[in-house]
Amino acid sequence: MTVSVARVVHRHVDIDGVRVFYRESLPDRDDAPVLLLLHGFPSGSHQFRRLLDVLGSRYRLIAPDHPGFGRTEVPDGFTYRFDRLADVTEGFVQRLGLDRFVMYVFDYGAPIGFRLAERRPERIAGLITQNGNGYEDGLSEVAGETLRFRPRTPGAEERLLDLLTLAGTRSQYETGVADPALIAPDGWTLDQHFLELPGRRNAQLDLLFDYHTNIDSYGRWQAWLRRHTPPTLIAWGRNDPFFTEPGARAYLRDLPDAELHLFGTGHFALDTHLPEIAPLIADFLDRTWR
Repeated sequence: MTVSVARVVHRHVDIDGVRVFYRESLPDRDDAPVLLLLHGFPSGSHQFRRLLDVLGSRYRLIAPDHPGFGRTEVPDGFTYRFDRLADVTEGFVQRLGLDRFVMYVFDYGAPIGFRLAERRPERIAGLITQNGNGYEDGLSEVAGETLRFRPRTPGAEERLLDLLTLAGTRSQYETGVADPALIAPDGWTLDQHFLELPGRRNAQLDLLFDYHTNIDSYGRWQAWLRRHTPPTLIAWGRNDPFFTEPGARAYLRDLPDAELHLFGTGHFALDTHLPEIAPLIADFLDRTWR
């Protein structure tokens, strides 16, 4: 029996003083399609490690840690705003020479990715959104309230700090999941390790307080989708407590030819439905890459 498991390398690259950590698969062919994987809160590039193993021998998968997450290191005084995270991602793409790629966006990866797409539309060969929201339709009641908090909102900091606890991190993995045994505990425990590093709590608060800028940008990003009509695959955990099923369906208003697949799971759909989602990604890459 032949078993194909990808070779994956783990590196750092300096982007304007930010030491970006990333994982990259080494496919069997030099002209393999390129997939840029943009992770979400409260996770890091490690959330894609199984996907890299499964698809990395056929495709070039690249997953960086955003500033404030994982093993990426930032200089003193770094400003945690989504615009700045997009700046670093843009620099990362340029440094690696990624002239063209399919972009996979999840959670925080969506507002970072949409900013990148606005700046570099010629590089976007296709879009995969997995619970990467871009519509008010997709905000649950709790997300619609929490993600509009400002620093002076009474009780806001206390509410947001609850998200940064071990219980809060674990709940993001398990809420909406039919069989929690499918969720490896390594994910939330590793996330919590990084969340508790020095300086990370304040970094996460700054980003959470900046999230309203993403909601304010939804209309502009939707216009970008209508204008550029990238081939799009939507793979969505329909029980996500933050980004709900209507947010997945809303993409079809602007991208009527997009492929929509809903799964009976929560926020981290890859953790429970990798066997179903990975073939969809592979098929999409094969058909999209020209």
